[in-house]
Amino acid sequence: MNVQIIKHKGAPEYAIVPFEEWEKIISRLEELEDIRDARVVRAAIAEGEETYGEDFVKRLCFGKSRLKVWREYRKLTLVDLAKICGVSVAAISQIENGKRTPSVDLLMKLAKALNCDMEDLIQPSKLP
Repeated sequence: MNVQIIKHKGAPEYAIVPFEEWEKIISRLEELEDIRDARVVRAAIAEGEETYGEDFVKRLCFGKSRLKVWREYRKLTLVDLAKICGVSVAAISQIENGKRTPSVDLLMKLAKALNCDMEDLIQPSKLP
């Protein structure tokens, strides 16, 4: 590798490398970062971190009711979830259809029943 060192007050301050070499360095660094990230993910999975399929993620990202997506993912019916949370089936249905906003207390119960964070159930605000 052809490197030019520029010194300032007698100490190395900059290293100049040919652009092609720079691109190779950056490419290798990105590969190493990807390897590190993959190891972190694998370790989390090995420790029991839950993973989610593509369909689940797409449904969450493209405007479906987050509560409904989570409920169906956990294979619960409206009746099941309503019983667990101590509310009516109509209340769950209204929340899923955006006609009702759950209280914080109910949101906590829903999150616990669905084994997710409360934030996972909150629909993102629709920006203009």
